[in-house]
Amino acid sequence: MNTKQLIDEAVSLPVEERAFVVDSLLRSLNQPKSEIDKKWVTEAQRRLGELRSGKVQTIPGDEVFAKVWKRFEA
Repeated sequence: MNTKQLIDEAVSLPVEERAFVVDSLLRSLNQPKSEIDKKWVTEAQRRLGELRSGKVQTIPGDEVFAKVWKRFEA
């Protein structure tokens, strides 16, 4: 399989599997080595778990940025 075939195959995957492939490739380029990186991975996993369980709700980015801009305008 050549690179183009591999990319074509990856693009045809469902979005969650594509995200997994991208994450895996990025990790292979920038492997966490420091203690801080390991702590961020743990924190990210905790936050993802909270989102998936419904414990926390997301706020659309437009709303967040509107609040930020409103604060700076005052």
